[in-house]
Amino acid sequence: MPYMASLHKQPGKPNWFCAFTTPDGKRHFLSTGTPHRKQAAEICRTWAKASLHGEKLNADKAREIIASGVADVLAASGETLPSATMAEWCKRWLDIKEVETEPTSHTRYQQAIRVFREFLGSAADKNLESITPNMILQFRDDCSCKVSAGTANTNLRIVRSCLNAAQQQGLLGSNPASRVKFLKERGESKRREMTLEEIRQVLKVCEDTPWRGLVLIGLYTGQRLGDCARLTWQQVDLVNKTISFVTRKTGKRLSMRLADPVADYLSALPGVDDPQAFVFPRFAAMAENVTASLSKAFAEQILIPAGLMLPRPKHHASTGKGRKAKRQVNEVSFHSLRHSMVTMLKATGASNAIAQMIVGHDSAAVNAHYTHLSAGDTTESISKLPDVTK
Repeated sequence: MPYMASLHKQPGKPNWFCAFTTPDGKRHFLSTGTPHRKQAAEICRTWAKASLHGEKLNADKAREIIASGVADVLAASGETLPSATMAEWCKRWLDIKEVETEPTSHTRYQQAIRVFREFLGSAADKNLESITPNMILQFRDDCSCKVSAGTANTNLRIVRSCLNAAQQQGLLGSNPASRVKFLKERGESKRREMTLEEIRQVLKVCEDTPWRGLVLIGLYTGQRLGDCARLTWQQVDLVNKTISFVTRKTGKRLSMRLADPVADYLSALPGVDDPQAFVFPRFAAMAENVTASLSKAFAEQILIPAGLMLPRPKHHASTGKGRKAKRQVNEVSFHSLRHSMVTMLKATGASNAIAQMIVGHDSAAVNAHYTHLSAGDTTESISKLPDVTK
């Protein structure tokens, strides 16, 4: 037996025992926990091999020896040990999620996994079992130095989901990311609603361009940028003054009263023969998969001229911060219109349930982040909203 190890049987005991000597000269006699000689031999060989490293045995080397030993034990039984490198599994997982999720969600998954793989460097080419809780903790903290706590937590949540799937596939004994806590986000968010005066200033900059219609729909429906940009004429009923959505993010269906300012704007647009045609073709094309380019255009063409956002530097060299600098979160964006909608709704006396239903929040906790007030009915509440065009 190599590595100065040997197998033994004790009277009345079914399992084989392993005897091996460590570099300090001590002799060890341990049960392998199996009555099968081939399996016992591989277990014994693995123990002896690990013991030869003595004080030089580190965590990575131990995992390598254990993984190799387990594979040999299974091979002795005619079985194989499923395995994959971190890079291999990330690619496989993203392929799976591409089928299961919407394009926008999949793009976010890709971003988080790309950042994680870049952080791991060469470690991404090692077996999944080599990923430790400490590595995940360092990844979380590295992210927090560059992005907001919310974004860092999202990255951690995605990596945790990726590794959890690997565990379910038998590639991991346990999920190292499950032992890493999320960062506290209290008081960090700088996002806020737009005031009525700011909304009027935005509309002034929009003039009679399609941006005006997009802002009005975002404000009076409380829907996300992508859903507003991809609005089709089929979703609009000008006769009954209703508008319907199936939100891409949640898949929820919503039908609500069309606010007068939106109805007036849409009624003034040229008619179309195709009900499936987009109300804003250019915006729909920009938001086909992700809304980043449309959001950027809104910031540069509307928010900055309206004085609600500072001009962005053309390149990182002007700030000297580079890509490792923590991204500054602007307090006003198209998303601010959702905040404004909820505040206006509740100012009319609309209930929390109505506000949640219209804006699409799943919980009172999320809704509470947007504003605080109460009471009403959808049609009645929307008809009471202020007309920002006057």
